[in-house]
Amino acid sequence: MIQLHNVYMAYQRDASALNGITLKVPKGDFVFLTGASGAGKSTLLKLLYGAITPNRGQVLVDGQNITKLPLAQIPYLRRKIGVVFQDFKLLPNRTVFDNVAITLEVLGWSKPDISRRAYFILKQMGLEHKINSTPLRLSGGEQQRVALARALVNEPRILLADEPTGNLDDENKEQILNIFKEANFRGTTVLVASHDRRLIESCPRRVVVLESGQIREDASVPK
Repeated sequence: MIQLHNVYMAYQRDASALNGITLKVPKGDFVFLTGASGAGKSTLLKLLYGAITPNRGQVLVDGQNITKLPLAQIPYLRRKIGVVFQDFKLLPNRTVFDNVAITLEVLGWSKPDISRRAYFILKQMGLEHKINSTPLRLSGGEQQRVALARALVNEPRILLADEPTGNLDDENKEQILNIFKEANFRGTTVLVASHDRRLIESCPRRVVVLESGQIREDASVPK
């Protein structure tokens, strides 16, 4: 599903964000990416949804080599990928419903199907009573669940999440983690970047530890 071969990425000549990364994530896997701030977690995720391209190496996602993919094809690749950003990136002047429905609008779904699917996923998140609210009127945990609903509404093959539980209390963290587990159970390949060791230890999955842009450890269960 996801493969990186000897990937190098530097934003500046003297600062390597990723330094010779080789990684394979099979279809249906659930992987935590962890490491200190600046270890390369966010950079790796950005490579996977085509936000940036590596200086060297190959990045394959769902059988497509992103490094050789024409720019015009990147939006089509992203239709298979749900992304939860660290800062949510919700549209502040649109309702909760609109923020989730926009994914399906881009994909060309009919209005009745958009309404049914968006309401269904928001109900799963426990947010059906907030569909007409704007993001600024929601708590941090609620905003995070809206971001997750938007990422999962079209049942993507891959879900990428960058520090999805930052600044959330334990109850909200557990709720978000359960949503990831459910998506993975339904067949979605999940990659979660997090420095929260307690979160990772509470969910025994494969853990890839990054340090200074390199893989220091790759374990099936956290230690």
